[in-house]
Amino acid sequence: MLDKETVLDEIFASDVGGILNTKPRTTPAQNEDQRLVSTFEEINAFIDEHGKEPTRNMTDMHEAKLFSRLKGLREQEEKKQQLQEHDRHGLLEVEEELEINSLDDIFGGDDFGLLEDEEDIFTLKHVQKTIDTPEYRAKQKPCKDFDKYEHKFKECHQDLVNGKRELLPYANEQYLDEGSFFILKGVMVYIAHKGKKEKVKGKVNARLHCIYENGTESDLLLRSLSRELYRNGKRITEHEDRVLNKLEGITEEDSSTGYIYILTSKSEADSVKSKANLYKIGFSSIAIEERIKNAENEPTYLMAPVSLVSAYETYNMNPHKLEQLLHRFFGNSCLDIEIEGNDGQTHRPREWFIAPIDVIESAIKLIISGEIVNYKYNAELERIVEK
Repeated sequence: MLDKETVLDEIFASDVGGILNTKPRTTPAQNEDQRLVSTFEEINAFIDEHGKEPTRNMTDMHEAKLFSRLKGLREQEEKKQQLQEHDRHGLLEVEEELEINSLDDIFGGDDFGLLEDEEDIFTLKHVQKTIDTPEYRAKQKPCKDFDKYEHKFKECHQDLVNGKRELLPYANEQYLDEGSFFILKGVMVYIAHKGKKEKVKGKVNARLHCIYENGTESDLLLRSLSRELYRNGKRITEHEDRVLNKLEGITEEDSSTGYIYILTSKSEADSVKSKANLYKIGFSSIAIEERIKNAENEPTYLMAPVSLVSAYETYNMNPHKLEQLLHRFFGNSCLDIEIEGNDGQTHRPREWFIAPIDVIESAIKLIISGEIVNYKYNAELERIVEK
């Protein structure tokens, strides 16, 4: 008589169709982990596409749902730990547990100087610091010469009321320039000075002198402020007359050299209408309205009417060169299309690009500052990234 093991071996050997083959059951924990990562990747994908965190947008239920999910994840430390390797946008900061052995350890974790006072209660001496402890940390303290800046905040508020400035989502650190305004947790912030940029561990950083509307100041690192603005802040656009030409330094002796303009198309053609974030970047030495009045008859305007998004008068610079630099920078997102003109010939306009308007404006600023050489445009993500 055959033993049980031999019988079982014969049964499985004769199962040519694999009827007895079974897959090991996955545990509920594994399924739950996969669902958690999949949910978080939906949030990452939204940010990749829109360049901002989802908001409680009640006109877009998908965005509102992602907002609620992200809010819930941020409140659960265990899930934040699980998702740490997938957090490519820095949405879920995991607080490291610090070993507290001295007062240095306590004050060393106070990035925003919440535990600091103008006058030390006492001074610590002969306390050994760990290698990773920075020599200097930013403090938020009363601004003794706030009267020098107070009028700037009032003017900025008035510009917002008059429509000379706009309040937009914060997208990237290219906006962190001297003279720029932001809203951080409901408080207006002004960057009075930007220190020299340096690369630390492959990342560019700089010390910023920030003035707050509540009469305080601090000297945060650029990346620290950028991280906080991305989570809970807004950017305030530059005064509409100063985006390109920095009118604070313009006098009657300076000469206007032309206009850089940004347009959208009103074309009903599917090849145009289906393209989101499609803009024409051009130059004109005459008034923009005059330049585009015959747009529907010109191939460069896609044989259709156009809408003016932005137009900037330029001073003391070569706008043709600026236009060429912008075309080269956004060259990998150039619209590839053939248009038939009234002359019956086929034209390929080369001044239409797929890029968000705030990214185009950011590129203009980088060109003017000369920092454009450190960046490139990622057409897939539709954002400016470091080279």
